[in-house]
Amino acid sequence: MSKRIVRNIFENVNDENIALTSEISTKLNYKDLKSFIDKISKQLAGNGLSNKDRAAIVLPNGPYMASSFLAISSYMSAAPLNPSYKSEEYEFYLKDLNPKIVLVEKNSKNPVVDVAKKLKIELCEINPEKDGPSGIFNIYEKESEYSLPDENDEALVLHTSGTTSRPKIVPLTNKNIFSSAENISKSLNLSKNDHCLNIMPLFHIHGLIAILASSMKAGASVCASNGFNAIKFLDMAKSEKITWYSGVPTMHQAILLRASRNLEVAKLLKLRLIRSSSASLPPAVFKDLNDVFSCPVIEAYGMTEATHQMTSNPLPPKQQKAGFVGLPAGPEVCIMNEDGEVLKQGDEGEVCIKGENVTLGYDNNEEANKTSFTNGWFRTGDQGYFDNEGYLKISGRLKEIINKGGEKISPLEVDNVLMDHPLIDQAVCFGYEDKMLGENIASAIIIKSGEAFSENDVLEYAQEKLAKFKIPKKIFFVEEIPKGATGKLQRNVLAKKFGLNN
Repeated sequence: MSKRIVRNIFENVNDENIALTSEISTKLNYKDLKSFIDKISKQLAGNGLSNKDRAAIVLPNGPYMASSFLAISSYMSAAPLNPSYKSEEYEFYLKDLNPKIVLVEKNSKNPVVDVAKKLKIELCEINPEKDGPSGIFNIYEKESEYSLPDENDEALVLHTSGTTSRPKIVPLTNKNIFSSAENISKSLNLSKNDHCLNIMPLFHIHGLIAILASSMKAGASVCASNGFNAIKFLDMAKSEKITWYSGVPTMHQAILLRASRNLEVAKLLKLRLIRSSSASLPPAVFKDLNDVFSCPVIEAYGMTEATHQMTSNPLPPKQQKAGFVGLPAGPEVCIMNEDGEVLKQGDEGEVCIKGENVTLGYDNNEEANKTSFTNGWFRTGDQGYFDNEGYLKISGRLKEIINKGGEKISPLEVDNVLMDHPLIDQAVCFGYEDKMLGENIASAIIIKSGEAFSENDVLEYAQEKLAKFKIPKKIFFVEEIPKGATGKLQRNVLAKKFGLNN
C-alpha cells in the first residue's frame, strides 16, 4: 500500500476528471492538478524549503486558496490564516507558527505583508498562469528534485481556541488528513459524479477537509467559490449543477430565507444531500432544509483536533436524527467520566475519541497535552451521551469556548485584548444563546475609577484590535464581576446572571 500522504489522496483518480471549478476561470482536471503539485514541490525545494518547514497562506477564498492548500500540504506544512485578521493578530500567529514563507496575492494590500516584513519572514507572491485553469500559479523560477514527506510529518497546522488565553497550535499529519478525507468521503458516499459548491472559508478545517480533501479522495469536483454569498447561492448552485454542499447552521438559515421564496429552483437542484457541521443545527432548520430541498440533511460533528469529522448521521435508508450528531464515522468514540472510566450507553459524560485522524498532540504545550489525553483517548471538552440506537447527542460543553456560528472563540483571548486598554480595569467575556448563531459574545467590563468610557468606545477599540467575529455583541458596565461561591470566576453562569439565557 502506498504512503498515506496528502498527495496520494488522489493518486488513483482518473486524470480526466474535473477537480476544481470557479467563478473566474476554466476548469482544472486532476492531471493538471497533479502536475501543478509536482511543480510547486520542485519550486519550494529549489528555494531551500524542506518538507519539514511551514508556509503560512493568506489568500482570499477561491481557486488559488484551494490549490495552494493542496500543493503546500503535499510537500510541507500549510498554515492557512484568516485574511481578515488585523496586524496584531497576524503578529501573534506568525510568531507562534514561525513559518519560513508567507504566501500572498500579487500586489497584496493585506496587513500581513507589513507584519511579515517586520518579522523578517519571506513573502511569496503567487503568480497566476495567464489563461491557465482554476488555481494554477508559480511562486519561484528555480526548481529542484524533492523528498516526499512521511505519513507522520505535519501537513497542516491550525490554531484552536483554548480555554486559556493562548490559542493552541494543532499540528495535523499527512496520515491525519488522508484518513479523515477517506472517512468523510465514505460516510457521504462521494463519487466522481459529485460536485460540491464550497461556501466555507478555506482557513477552517471544515472547508479544507470535509469539502476539499474528501472530494479529492473520491475523484469528485469542487467549485471553489469566492466565499459565502446567500444572494448568489441558488444561482451558482444551479449553474454549477451541484449535487451537495456543506455549511454551518447560520449559512443554512440564510440560504433557507431565499430558497423558501424560490421553491421551484430549490427543488430543481435535485441535491443528493446537504451537510451541516461546526455548530449545532436547530431541529427546525433541519426540518425546513429537508422540506425545501427534498433531500437528506446530514448533521456531522467535527473539531480541528480530529481533522474535522468524528461522527455523522448516515445516509438513507438509515435514519438522520434531528438534534443528534450521528454515529461514529471515522475515529472510535466513547463517553468518559472525570476519572477516565468509559461509561455505558445512555450515560452522560465527556465525549472522547481516538483514531488515525486524531492529532498526536498540541505543539509546545505540555500542560494542554496532559489534560487533553487520557489512556490514549482525546478529551473533546464536549458533554454528551449515546441513545439506545448509538446516535450521539451533544448536551453541553465543559469548556468555556464560545461557538459563534462555527467560529470558535476563546473568551480569555478577547478579555486580554480589551484589558490592554488603559481605561479598562477588568473585562470578562462569555457566551450567550443566539437564535441565528447558536452563541454570541457578551462582555462584562469594569472601568477604571473616575473615568468615562462608553459602549461605542469599547467597540471602536475592539474593531481596531480584533477580527470582526471576535467583537462582543453586548457590553455590560459593572462595578463588580459576579463570581461563584468559591470566589472563582464562572463564565458559564454569567449569561444567566445578566438575563441573556433562560
